[in-house]
This record gives sequence, structure tokens and C-alpha cells, in this order.
Amino acid sequence: MRAKQFAIAMFISTAIASTAATAQTFLGNLSANPYAPNSTANAHGSHGSRYSPNSINNPYGSYGSPYSNSSANNPHATDAPRIYAQDGTYLGRKSANPYDPESTSNQFGEYGSPYSPKSINNRHGEYGSQYSNNSPNNRYGQGAVLIGR
Repeated sequence: MRAKQFAIAMFISTAIASTAATAQTFLGNLSANPYAPNSTANAHGSHGSRYSPNSINNPYGSYGSPYSNSSANNPHATDAPRIYAQDGTYLGRKSANPYDPESTSNQFGEYGSPYSPKSINNRHGEYGSQYSNNSPNNRYGQGAVLIGR
């Protein structure tokens, strides 16, 4: 277990360090867990609060505004936050854009289809099941990592 946590931490730090030139921002964990400190569902945490500048729940911030190109809530965004599972698997973009091929809102795309194995919308898959540790839909799990620019 400790080796797995170390591997995940190394992956995230390597991903952030290797792309430091693009100034990536950790936006918390996309999770249904309202008690986890880094969860976007924790209304009192720094990543779930609607007042936090880097929260996808802040309607006036860069990542939550319906007008920002890097927002999860803009239906026309092309640079929405990226989602990575705890095991390092890329799970697409947390985006309201139904036409973006990498969007979780594109029901015909690899990351938004309810039948795709890499979709957080596949309730029977590893990344969408409410019982999987790698799923943001598990109310007791850590969820997936959100990375923005």
C-alpha cells in the first residue's frame, strides 16, 4: 500500500515537474467524498469551496467560470482541466463541452461514453463505479486528480 502511494506521488510530481514550463496547477481530487481534504465535493476545503480561486466550483474563477476557456463549466472550453486516476491513467478532461473528443461530457467519446473502459461515466467500469478506489464516484475514495493550466 505504501509503495503504491509512493508510486502515485512520484508519478504526479514527475508529471508536474516535467511540464513546469506550462505552469500546471493542482486543482484537487475529483471525488464524491465530501470529507476528503482535497476533494472537489468538500465545500469547506480549498479545492471544493466556491470561494477558492482554483476551485472548479467557483463561478468567478478561471476553472469554474462559464466563460473561461480553462473552465470545467464552460460548454465551449477547449483547455479544461485534465483528469488522472490514482493509478496514473489519463481519463480525459473535466469539461461541459459535449463536442470535445477528450471531454467527459461527450457521450460518444472515449472519456465520456457510458460504455468506455476509461470513462468516469461508465458505472460498471473501474473508473466510474461507485465501488472502485480509482473512481471519482466512490463516496469513500480519494477520487481522481485534476490538473489545470
